[in-house]
Amino acid sequence: MLVASIAFVGFWTSYFGPLLTAGSVDAPAIIHFHATIYIGWLLIFLTQTVLAASGRVAAHTKLGNLAIGYGVLVVVAGLIAAFGMFALRVRAGNVVDAQGRLVGPLVDMTVFAPLFAAAIYYRRRPEIHKRLMVVATTYLLVAAVSRMPFLGEPRNLYLVHLIWVAPILLAMAHDWWRQRRVHPVYVAGVALIVATGPLLRAPVRASEAWRGLSGWLAGWVA
Repeated sequence: MLVASIAFVGFWTSYFGPLLTAGSVDAPAIIHFHATIYIGWLLIFLTQTVLAASGRVAAHTKLGNLAIGYGVLVVVAGLIAAFGMFALRVRAGNVVDAQGRLVGPLVDMTVFAPLFAAAIYYRRRPEIHKRLMVVATTYLLVAAVSRMPFLGEPRNLYLVHLIWVAPILLAMAHDWWRQRRVHPVYVAGVALIVATGPLLRAPVRASEAWRGLSGWLAGWVA
């Protein structure tokens, strides 16, 4: 529930609020497509969590087979939205903004994809599989956390990271309470988030290499 709550709060102002209060959101079609896929992923994740916790292994396995394909769709939708919005911003004349905004979703998909692949690989080892799924799904929360208005401008990076890793921290506390140890997957997950979060993305955006590459892409889609 914490994962869904963070996503809902983070996207309330820009998406869920207008959708629920006005009945529509002024956004390109690719954003609606991406949002629909993302919400579907959260629903699958929550359902799988409930099924596993209640011991309904057969149902969990059956839905898991569907989730494998859906996880691939999450990556595809993320990349479509990233490059689609990049093209729209470039064509609107906002080239610098487009270059900066492309970094985040590309990093998100680049990290989520191998985490999800690892979770599939270890699906017959539940103690590893379920923790990789928690880390992978938590990683996707960065977009929601970065949009939380109460974090201020410029963003307080300590709060950004704390809220971002909150689901993993809660899972780590559960591990400690039940087993008096924390699983290495969670420790690695937190380290991965810190290593690939804002502390990495800001220098990448400012680098000459990224400006050159994204500038070439901008010229190609213009």
